[in-house]
Amino acid sequence: MAKKGLGRGINALLDSRENTDEKSTSQAGVTMLDIRQIEPNASQPRQYFDEAALEELAVSMKTHGVIQPLLVKESGGYYTIIAGERRYRAARLAQLTEVPVVIKEYTAVDELQVALIENIQRQDLTPIEEAQCYQRLMEEFFFSAEDIAKQVGKSRHAITGAMQLLKLSPGAQAFAVTGELTASHAKVLLSVEDAKLQANLAERIVDEGLSVRSTESAVAAALRAAEKEPDDPTSEATLLAYRTAEIDLKHALGAKVNIRHGKKKGRIEIEYYTANELERLLVMLRGVQEPTISVI
Repeated sequence: MAKKGLGRGINALLDSRENTDEKSTSQAGVTMLDIRQIEPNASQPRQYFDEAALEELAVSMKTHGVIQPLLVKESGGYYTIIAGERRYRAARLAQLTEVPVVIKEYTAVDELQVALIENIQRQDLTPIEEAQCYQRLMEEFFFSAEDIAKQVGKSRHAITGAMQLLKLSPGAQAFAVTGELTASHAKVLLSVEDAKLQANLAERIVDEGLSVRSTESAVAAALRAAEKEPDDPTSEATLLAYRTAEIDLKHALGAKVNIRHGKKKGRIEIEYYTANELERLLVMLRGVQEPTISVI
């Protein structure tokens, strides 16, 4: 397959193509379309949509409508979204019955390019989704980092650096997918090779709201601690071990856990906020279906 650059860019891809076909001519402008005839694109590069942001957009749409039309492609009596899925989701939340669209005919290559480039240029993607976009452009269409950099207005170094995030462990990537872990934080974590340690550090960054500088210090301390045996309650290795234990218990119990440790004794604190949540924890800790004493 020959290499196909992004050449024309998104604006050219959005322009009407020369076509004397009557159907193409009638679809040149904006059309109001029944929202039930529109369906998401399975190749949509954006997988995470912030629910709170969608709700805000939906409220705005109830008052002002959909300002910018969706870009769609006719497909078997329905219309597949090429660009504008966020607007489509918000319009559904707003219970709109129809939305403005621009209907275009695209090749499979153009279709994916528009979806990828629109999201990248709008900065709607999380760091991982953006990296996945670049990877798809390279692997499916044989683009180079230089090709992509030229079209999205970034340096080649920025493109290759973003793709490094795909080397993160699945646990750390999960936080990057939701946008809770920034690209800068994620790049610091790349120096941690142990997948479990990397995931635990990612969770700590999110839980404690660590800055990039604090993350660098935490990663450095964790790497030093990993090379030492725990010796006393204040050592870096011991603190890291307790932090890892807290995270493991949090996942097992589905509740926040704090371990208070000292030289002679320690205690485990499990947080709960309702009586029902306490009953659930009691069932889990006792290992039986029903607690012997009800707290409700």
